[in-house]
Amino acid sequence: MSIQNLNTFDPFADANKGTDDDVQDGLVHIRIQQRNGRKTLTTVQGLSSEYDLKKIVRACKKEFACNGTVVDHPEYGEVLQLQGDQRENICQWLTKAGLAKPDQLKVHGF
Repeated sequence: MSIQNLNTFDPFADANKGTDDDVQDGLVHIRIQQRNGRKTLTTVQGLSSEYDLKKIVRACKKEFACNGTVVDHPEYGEVLQLQGDQRENICQWLTKAGLAKPDQLKVHGF
């Protein structure tokens, strides 16, 4: 007799099989999403997987005086979410910190 729920299962095993060159185009996509009323979310997708996204969010929250989190998106992988319209702030911060070059940043939104 075997207990099924004690077996180990890695939910990200299939994500690690492919190379990052196949999945991403080398760009960091910065998008804005409308919530309810005047509220917005800024999402950052495409940062390298070698960076610790939780530390980046912590630094951004302190720098921009907003709240943020790391969300696991089914299509894009791990995505940074920041409250408010932080598109210009995050572009300047990413280039200043050396995480992305200005030609790698692609800003979407109105």
